[in-house]
Amino acid sequence: MTIPARSASPAGLGRLGYGGASIGNLYREVADADAEAALDAAWAGGIRYFDTAPHYGLGLSERRMGEFLRTRPRDEYVLSTKVGRVLEPNPDYSGGDDLAHEYAVPNRTVRRFDPSEAGVRRSIEDSLERLGLDRIDIAYLHDPDAYDLDRGLAEGLPALAKLRDEGVVGAIGIGTNSADAAARAVREGDLDLVMIAGRFTLLEQPALAELLPLCEARGVGVVAAAVFNSGLLATASPEAGARYDYAAVPAEVLARARRLAEACAAEGVELPVAAIQYPLRHPAVRSVVVGSARAASVEQNLARMAETVPEAFWTSLAEQGLIP
Repeated sequence: MTIPARSASPAGLGRLGYGGASIGNLYREVADADAEAALDAAWAGGIRYFDTAPHYGLGLSERRMGEFLRTRPRDEYVLSTKVGRVLEPNPDYSGGDDLAHEYAVPNRTVRRFDPSEAGVRRSIEDSLERLGLDRIDIAYLHDPDAYDLDRGLAEGLPALAKLRDEGVVGAIGIGTNSADAAARAVREGDLDLVMIAGRFTLLEQPALAELLPLCEARGVGVVAAAVFNSGLLATASPEAGARYDYAAVPAEVLARARRLAEACAAEGVELPVAAIQYPLRHPAVRSVVVGSARAASVEQNLARMAETVPEAFWTSLAEQGLIP
């Protein structure tokens, strides 16, 4: 397969983007019709940035997103996917699933870490095949810190830069849950974007220590993902059964989330509204990416982003020591 050329960097991402993990059957099975309805709600609400990855449901997210986006004008949206994990047939498949990695899909394929140039090129080719589209606008090196950060950055970042130079993709970056790994990638690579998940949220801001100032200084855009910390901040009253960073929420984290919720309520702003808007207060942040496989939730998040939050609200949270 010949990789098609991409000659220009992507346009503006918009304040709110759509993240495709949920339509990859994150935690639970999602019907095709429900995935399509969620994507349709995002488009109808004005979202034009869509993010996915091979990791999400072993390619299911890419296939569903591609099927939807093929019905939309290609120049009207920005699409990102990720490299670093290639999918290969599972030689031990016996009817099992991928729930060990949080996805309710058959584990007919397995992930293999391969940040080499050959692996990155293959990943892009495979993604284009699953998406059924002619190009990818942004390619992120996905979670190299979960495997071998040294190798990931040493091999993956130059490989992505070469693809960008060739016009295969418009922009490159790193997508990770680690602010330290992302900061190192910015220092060592020539990146356009960083997607940081869960580390610059209303609840916690480790990205402020080094990553965000570094990105601002170097002109690297930031996409804030997992701004609800995997669901903990997605309701006005955080519950003990909520997820935090894809797992059960620790008691001390739940207590802090509840203090935030109480402070928000006292100011007349719901916790999820504050959570979805907070990252955009930093000048390096270009977009917030939130995903859901429920159309109603997508519409709700669009409404949350559209709410007006007075500056006095943020001042109050800061004075209470709840945000920097």
